[in-house]
Amino acid sequence: MKLRNIAIIAHVDHGKTTLVDQLLRQSGAFRENQRVAERVMDSNDLERERGITILAKATSVVWKDTRINIVDTPGHADFGGEVERILSMVDGAIVLVDAAEGPMPQTKFVVGKALKIGLKPIVAINKVDKPDARPTEVINEVFDLFAALDADDEQLDFPILYGSSKQGWMSDSPDKPTSDLSPLFDMVLDHVPEPKVEAGGFRMLGTLLESNPYLGRIITGRIFAGSIKPNQAVKVLDRLGNVVEQGRVSKILAFRGIERQPIEEAEAGDIVAIAGLEKFNVADTLSAPEITEPLQAQPIDPPTLSMTFLVNDSPLAGTEGDKVTSRVIRDRLYKEAEGNVALKIEDSPGSDSYIVSGRGELQLAILIETMRREGFELGISRPRVVFQKTDDGTRLEPIEEVVIDVDEEFSGVVVQKMSERKAEMIEMRPSGGNRQRLVFHAPTRGLIGYQGELLTDTRGTAIMNRLFHDYAPYKGDILGRRNGVLISNDAGEAVAYAMWNLEDRGPMMIEPAWKVYRGMIVGQHTRENDLEVNVLKGKKLTNIRAAGKDEAVKLTPPIRMTLEKALAYIEDDELVEVTPKSIRLRKAILDPNDRKRAERAKE
Repeated sequence: MKLRNIAIIAHVDHGKTTLVDQLLRQSGAFRENQRVAERVMDSNDLERERGITILAKATSVVWKDTRINIVDTPGHADFGGEVERILSMVDGAIVLVDAAEGPMPQTKFVVGKALKIGLKPIVAINKVDKPDARPTEVINEVFDLFAALDADDEQLDFPILYGSSKQGWMSDSPDKPTSDLSPLFDMVLDHVPEPKVEAGGFRMLGTLLESNPYLGRIITGRIFAGSIKPNQAVKVLDRLGNVVEQGRVSKILAFRGIERQPIEEAEAGDIVAIAGLEKFNVADTLSAPEITEPLQAQPIDPPTLSMTFLVNDSPLAGTEGDKVTSRVIRDRLYKEAEGNVALKIEDSPGSDSYIVSGRGELQLAILIETMRREGFELGISRPRVVFQKTDDGTRLEPIEEVVIDVDEEFSGVVVQKMSERKAEMIEMRPSGGNRQRLVFHAPTRGLIGYQGELLTDTRGTAIMNRLFHDYAPYKGDILGRRNGVLISNDAGEAVAYAMWNLEDRGPMMIEPAWKVYRGMIVGQHTRENDLEVNVLKGKKLTNIRAAGKDEAVKLTPPIRMTLEKALAYIEDDELVEVTPKSIRLRKAILDPNDRKRAERAKE
């Protein structure tokens, strides 16, 4: 059967996963009466809850006796490491662009990578049914983007389709809706070349790793040369050509719709999943025993942000989770790094902690949330940026390109806050509907924790998108949090009466009857200094009763701390304690006397 391999690439929320849903539905991958979840490719619990794609996944459809392998990719810049590897598996890409928003930072990032390896993209303008759609201007913006990314003449002559993933149609004009996606299918067959097959013995490059309780490690990748059958002898080569292991393939799984089916033989050009090898890793080459040269893997951009993962040593440690020892945490982190090439794990010298570096706060928060659901307890430090040094000793820090879409009335406050965070404005232009598009180059340090503040300043109307831009000389100190915190001075259960008496000191982060301990952060102080408070003090009881004396205590609702909010909120001397049931904030040194000694030693 003829083959085509394509990736669907776009910025977050531009409709990739919805488009894949429709492609599967219209190509007959589902039975008429089959019940299928919406966004069927987002199979992981966290993806369903957040409505974003985190892991790249493959599927396939058949159209006019050609099998089309489709890879659905993440849109968030934090998961860009997934997208970079995927592009080496495919021969073409559909670039999906929102008809109202136009090309965004992640579109730029992924299209740049695709053009660099010589792919000729098909541009699909999605969501043309939106009231604020502006397809003609968006096409011009896409052309400018391709030109700015040094596309050659063939790549600049890209085919264009307009349509709506949600309604399930594509057409060559935004004003002439069709009834289905057949123009897109036909365009893929005409425009995407057949997979190139190299001569020689069997060679396959691993790009996605997962573990299966029955089959062990499963690696998905593309076969570049030769063919493979179950039980065939193979060897694994790393990037440098060293032999990692030799073994046999136990199972070959091909993508058929949303299911994977075992097949008896896989040919060059196809994308398949292979089980049976214990050390076969992402970016390694699986080959016939006589091959000595590995396939070239795409280099991955370096991590820009790191956090320290510590063993939870709070007084409540081990009461809510069952995976608490440093050995279990270490094994889990190293296992994650095998499949996720954008992550880097290092043992921290002299303590039970590990430094985890990645692409951004969201990527690391997703890892913490996944571990938390598996029963882990952790202490997490404030995110820090990864600095680099030049040969002459200049310190360089990561700079991000930030695009903020905001209503005109709030643009002033956004510009002011960004300049306080050492950002430089690059561009300011109207983006339709009384909205402004502001583009900045800002240090990653200054953006930690800015998302929440931005939403407060703009009453929830601003949309911020970020993308790693480059390393640049250190920009100087940036002011951190301006408020101190309220710290519990004893252990026990919080009492409503005590919390009510402390309300004028600042908003609380806990509720009555919550367990607290000495050194735990229970609220935000209205002033700049930290304050120790007693949230356990009950009301003194007397035997005098008077009408109206004992009115019910009414408390202001507490500040709710989500994981991302907590990570952005803490300072360098604080930690987030993460367990399967709770997220608590605490001082890194719990004893107040030890804390004072540590502060004096710093001075």
